[in-house]
Amino acid sequence: MDLKNFDTMDTIMLMSIVNMKLRDDFSSLEELVKYFDIDAEALKAKLATAGFEYMTEQNQFR
Repeated sequence: MDLKNFDTMDTIMLMSIVNMKLRDDFSSLEELVKYFDIDAEALKAKLATAGFEYMTEQNQFR
């Protein structure tokens, strides 16, 4: 799944996809955003609209 259009995605679905990618394919948020060439702060802000925050130690949004 391409995350380049994350800003138009449903926030709950986006969180699920991002967490799956972090769990299965990337060891950090930095790696994920670099791979998909997206802005980390914009992604965090989008997910924050639904109350999700990135947890570094767990490498996931909660």
